[in-house]
Amino acid sequence: QVQLVESGGGLVQAGGSLRLSCAASGRGFSESGMGWFRQAPGKEREFVAAISWSGSITHYSDSVKGRFTISRDNAKNTMYLQMNSLKPEDTATYYCVLDTSAFVVKTSPRYWGQGTQVIVSS
Repeated sequence: QVQLVESGGGLVQAGGSLRLSCAASGRGFSESGMGWFRQAPGKEREFVAAISWSGSITHYSDSVKGRFTISRDNAKNTMYLQMNSLKPEDTATYYCVLDTSAFVVKTSPRYWGQGTQVIVSS
């Protein structure tokens, strides 16, 4: 079983930056794809970004492409999401996810963290 714990959320002004982290533990981390989803109040969860085990493959939603960067440090069992040029519409709870590949993570990941809240003020 895999455990995922997010951190780094908070309140930031529009145009600012935040870096989210996701620490993974337990069996299943090795050779896994990881990623981020988010859910804004009153809206459905949406895919944000995904990364392969090696880091050579990344996927981004159109809404964050060019502003967010996903990365991982396998030696530390940790994944990151660097968020720049934040907008009020980025306000959401951000969830760390994990599954067998970046493609599966993008579509239907099995493992989810509890989420970390990001609020972007205008």
